[in-house]
Amino acid sequence: MDLFSRSWTALRTAVSQLADEDFAQPSGCTGWLVRDLVCHLVIDAQDVLITLVTPAHTEPTRDAVTYWEVAGTPPTGDDPLDALTVRLAAAYEEPWLLRFHLDDVGSAAGRAAELADPGLRVSTRDVVLTASDYLSAYVMEWTLHHLDLVAHLPGVAGPPSEGLARSREMLEKIAGTTFPASFSDKDALLVGTGRRAPTATEKADLGALAAELPLVLG
Repeated sequence: MDLFSRSWTALRTAVSQLADEDFAQPSGCTGWLVRDLVCHLVIDAQDVLITLVTPAHTEPTRDAVTYWEVAGTPPTGDDPLDALTVRLAAAYEEPWLLRFHLDDVGSAAGRAAELADPGLRVSTRDVVLTASDYLSAYVMEWTLHHLDLVAHLPGVAGPPSEGLARSREMLEKIAGTTFPASFSDKDALLVGTGRRAPTATEKADLGALAAELPLVLG
Protein backbone atom coordinates (compact mmCIF):
# COMPACT_ATOMS: atom_id res chain seq x y z
CA MET A 1 0.00 0.00 0.00
CA ASP A 2 2.99 2.27 0.61
CA LEU A 3 4.10 1.65 -2.98
CA PHE A 4 0.66 2.74 -4.18
CA SER A 5 1.17 6.07 -2.41
CA ARG A 6 4.70 6.59 -3.75
CA SER A 7 3.70 5.72 -7.32
CA TRP A 8 0.60 7.92 -7.21
CA THR A 9 2.43 10.84 -5.64
CA ALA A 10 5.19 10.64 -8.26
CA LEU A 11 2.64 10.61 -11.09
CA ARG A 12 0.66 13.55 -9.72
CA THR A 13 3.87 15.49 -9.11
CA ALA A 14 4.91 14.93 -12.72
CA VAL A 15 1.55 16.25 -13.94
CA SER A 16 1.78 19.29 -11.65
CA GLN A 17 5.11 20.22 -13.21
CA LEU A 18 3.97 20.05 -16.84
CA ALA A 19 4.10 23.21 -18.90
CA ASP A 20 0.82 24.26 -20.49
CA GLU A 21 2.10 23.31 -23.95
CA ASP A 22 2.88 19.79 -22.74
CA PHE A 23 -0.83 19.03 -22.47
CA ALA A 24 -1.15 19.22 -26.25
CA GLN A 25 1.65 16.69 -26.84
CA PRO A 26 0.87 13.05 -27.70
CA SER A 27 0.90 10.54 -24.88
CA GLY A 28 1.84 6.89 -24.92
CA CYS A 29 -1.86 5.93 -25.11
CA THR A 30 -3.06 5.42 -28.69
CA GLY A 31 -5.25 8.32 -29.79
CA TRP A 32 -4.77 10.37 -26.62
CA LEU A 33 -2.95 13.61 -26.00
CA VAL A 34 -1.39 14.25 -22.59
CA ARG A 35 -4.49 16.22 -21.58
CA ASP A 36 -6.67 13.18 -22.37
CA LEU A 37 -4.44 10.95 -20.26
CA VAL A 38 -4.58 13.41 -17.34
CA CYS A 39 -8.37 13.47 -17.61
CA HIS A 40 -8.32 9.67 -17.44
CA LEU A 41 -6.25 9.91 -14.26
CA VAL A 42 -8.99 12.06 -12.72
CA ILE A 43 -11.47 9.28 -13.53
CA ASP A 44 -9.07 6.69 -12.11
CA ALA A 45 -8.83 8.67 -8.87
CA GLN A 46 -12.62 8.75 -8.67
CA ASP A 47 -12.68 4.97 -9.18
CA VAL A 48 -10.25 4.51 -6.28
CA LEU A 49 -12.45 6.64 -4.01
CA ILE A 50 -15.60 4.79 -5.04
CA THR A 51 -14.05 1.34 -4.64
CA LEU A 52 -12.58 2.02 -1.20
CA VAL A 53 -16.06 2.92 0.11
CA THR A 54 -17.78 -0.02 -1.58
CA PRO A 55 -17.32 -2.85 0.92
CA ALA A 56 -18.00 -6.46 -0.04
CA HIS A 57 -19.19 -9.22 2.27
CA THR A 58 -17.98 -12.25 0.30
CA GLU A 59 -14.59 -13.88 -0.10
CA PRO A 60 -12.14 -12.23 -2.54
CA THR A 61 -12.41 -13.49 -6.11
CA ARG A 62 -9.29 -11.73 -7.45
CA ASP A 63 -5.90 -10.57 -6.23
CA ALA A 64 -3.48 -7.87 -7.42
CA VAL A 65 -2.44 -9.97 -10.43
CA THR A 66 -5.71 -11.63 -11.43
CA TYR A 67 -7.44 -8.25 -11.20
CA TRP A 68 -6.05 -7.61 -14.66
CA GLU A 69 -7.71 -9.03 -17.75
CA VAL A 70 -5.78 -9.49 -20.98
CA ALA A 71 -7.52 -8.25 -24.13
CA GLY A 72 -7.00 -9.80 -27.53
CA THR A 73 -6.19 -6.62 -29.44
CA PRO A 74 -4.47 -3.31 -28.64
CA PRO A 75 -6.69 -0.24 -28.18
CA THR A 76 -7.32 1.92 -31.22
CA GLY A 77 -8.64 5.00 -29.45
CA ASP A 78 -12.08 4.48 -31.01
CA ASP A 79 -13.72 2.87 -27.97
CA PRO A 80 -16.75 4.96 -26.83
CA LEU A 81 -15.30 5.44 -23.33
CA ASP A 82 -11.95 6.51 -24.79
CA ALA A 83 -13.75 8.98 -27.04
CA LEU A 84 -15.72 10.30 -24.06
CA THR A 85 -12.47 10.93 -22.19
CA VAL A 86 -11.19 13.01 -25.12
CA ARG A 87 -14.35 15.14 -25.08
CA LEU A 88 -14.18 15.61 -21.31
CA ALA A 89 -10.53 16.64 -21.51
CA ALA A 90 -11.31 19.21 -24.21
CA ALA A 91 -14.06 20.68 -22.04
CA TYR A 92 -11.50 21.79 -19.45
CA GLU A 93 -10.10 24.25 -22.05
CA GLU A 94 -7.35 25.53 -19.71
CA PRO A 95 -4.59 23.17 -18.48
CA TRP A 96 -4.65 24.67 -14.99
CA LEU A 97 -8.22 23.49 -14.51
CA LEU A 98 -7.22 19.93 -15.32
CA ARG A 99 -4.20 20.18 -13.03
CA PHE A 100 -6.41 21.52 -10.21
CA HIS A 101 -9.02 18.78 -10.59
CA LEU A 102 -6.39 16.02 -10.58
CA ASP A 103 -4.72 17.53 -7.51
CA ASP A 104 -8.06 17.86 -5.73
CA VAL A 105 -9.50 14.41 -6.45
CA GLY A 106 -6.11 12.74 -6.61
CA SER A 107 -5.09 13.98 -3.17
CA ALA A 108 -8.36 12.65 -1.75
CA ALA A 109 -7.76 9.25 -3.36
CA GLY A 110 -4.26 9.20 -1.89
CA ARG A 111 -5.56 9.98 1.61
CA ALA A 112 -8.28 7.35 1.30
CA ALA A 113 -5.67 4.75 0.36
CA GLU A 114 -3.52 5.64 3.38
CA LEU A 115 -6.53 5.32 5.71
CA ALA A 116 -7.85 2.08 4.22
CA ASP A 117 -7.76 -1.16 6.22
CA PRO A 118 -5.54 -3.50 4.14
CA GLY A 119 -7.81 -6.45 4.89
CA LEU A 120 -11.04 -4.65 3.94
CA ARG A 121 -12.88 -6.46 1.15
CA VAL A 122 -13.97 -4.13 -1.61
CA SER A 123 -15.97 -4.58 -4.78
CA THR A 124 -15.24 -3.19 -8.24
CA ARG A 125 -16.01 -4.36 -11.77
CA ASP A 126 -18.10 -7.22 -10.34
CA VAL A 127 -15.09 -8.71 -8.52
CA VAL A 128 -14.02 -8.71 -4.87
CA LEU A 129 -10.51 -7.97 -3.61
CA THR A 130 -8.88 -6.92 -0.38
CA ALA A 131 -8.06 -3.22 -0.29
CA SER A 132 -4.40 -4.19 -0.18
CA ASP A 133 -4.63 -6.20 -3.40
CA TYR A 134 -6.73 -3.54 -5.10
CA LEU A 135 -4.21 -0.81 -4.32
CA SER A 136 -1.33 -3.09 -5.29
CA ALA A 137 -2.97 -3.64 -8.67
CA TYR A 138 -3.09 0.12 -9.11
CA VAL A 139 0.68 0.33 -8.80
CA MET A 140 0.66 -1.15 -12.31
CA GLU A 141 -1.94 1.39 -13.44
CA TRP A 142 0.03 4.35 -12.12
CA THR A 143 3.35 3.05 -13.43
CA LEU A 144 2.13 2.33 -16.95
CA HIS A 145 0.33 5.65 -17.19
CA HIS A 146 3.39 7.45 -15.86
CA LEU A 147 5.31 5.90 -18.75
CA ASP A 148 2.51 7.04 -21.07
CA LEU A 149 2.73 10.56 -19.67
CA VAL A 150 6.45 10.96 -20.36
CA ALA A 151 6.51 9.03 -23.65
CA HIS A 152 7.09 12.23 -25.67
CA LEU A 153 8.24 14.46 -22.81
CA PRO A 154 11.86 13.45 -22.16
CA GLY A 155 12.41 16.27 -19.69
CA VAL A 156 9.73 15.02 -17.28
CA ALA A 157 10.68 12.55 -14.54
CA GLY A 158 9.45 9.00 -15.00
CA PRO A 159 7.97 6.55 -12.50
CA PRO A 160 9.86 5.38 -9.39
CA SER A 161 12.20 2.43 -9.87
CA GLU A 162 10.40 0.37 -7.25
CA GLY A 163 7.09 0.87 -9.08
CA LEU A 164 8.72 -0.26 -12.32
CA ALA A 165 10.14 -3.35 -10.63
CA ARG A 166 6.84 -4.29 -8.97
CA SER A 167 4.91 -3.76 -12.20
CA ARG A 168 7.35 -5.94 -14.13
CA GLU A 169 6.90 -8.64 -11.49
CA MET A 170 3.12 -8.49 -11.88
CA LEU A 171 3.33 -8.50 -15.68
CA GLU A 172 5.57 -11.56 -15.59
CA LYS A 173 3.03 -13.35 -13.38
CA ILE A 174 0.29 -12.42 -15.85
CA ALA A 175 2.45 -13.70 -18.72
CA GLY A 176 3.35 -16.87 -16.82
CA THR A 177 7.03 -16.40 -17.57
CA THR A 178 9.87 -13.95 -17.06
CA PHE A 179 11.26 -11.37 -19.45
CA PRO A 180 14.92 -11.72 -20.41
CA ALA A 181 17.45 -10.23 -18.00
CA SER A 182 18.63 -8.03 -20.88
CA PHE A 183 15.36 -6.08 -20.59
CA SER A 184 15.22 -3.19 -18.15
CA ASP A 185 12.03 -2.99 -16.09
CA LYS A 186 10.89 -0.05 -18.22
CA ASP A 187 11.50 -1.86 -21.51
CA ALA A 188 9.82 -5.03 -20.24
CA LEU A 189 6.69 -2.99 -19.50
CA LEU A 190 6.74 -1.00 -22.72
CA VAL A 191 7.31 -4.00 -24.97
CA GLY A 192 5.25 -6.38 -22.87
CA THR A 193 2.13 -4.22 -23.00
CA GLY A 194 2.57 -3.17 -26.62
CA ARG A 195 3.54 0.40 -25.94
CA ARG A 196 6.42 -0.06 -28.35
CA ALA A 197 7.55 -2.81 -30.68
CA PRO A 198 10.62 -4.85 -29.74
CA THR A 199 13.85 -4.28 -31.63
CA ALA A 200 15.26 -7.17 -33.63
CA THR A 201 17.67 -7.95 -30.79
CA GLU A 202 14.92 -7.79 -28.19
CA LYS A 203 12.69 -10.05 -30.28
CA ALA A 204 15.47 -12.61 -30.50
CA ASP A 205 16.02 -12.40 -26.73
CA LEU A 206 12.30 -12.89 -26.12
CA GLY A 207 12.23 -16.16 -28.03
CA ALA A 208 8.86 -17.89 -27.85
CA LEU A 209 7.46 -15.15 -25.61
CA ALA A 210 7.53 -12.71 -28.54
CA ALA A 211 4.59 -14.56 -30.11
CA GLU A 212 2.50 -14.04 -26.97
CA LEU A 213 2.96 -10.28 -26.91
CA PRO A 214 1.57 -7.74 -26.44
CA LEU A 215 -0.34 -8.32 -23.23
CA VAL A 216 -3.07 -5.68 -23.48
CA LEU A 217 -4.24 -5.08 -19.94
CA GLY A 218 -7.67 -3.88 -18.99
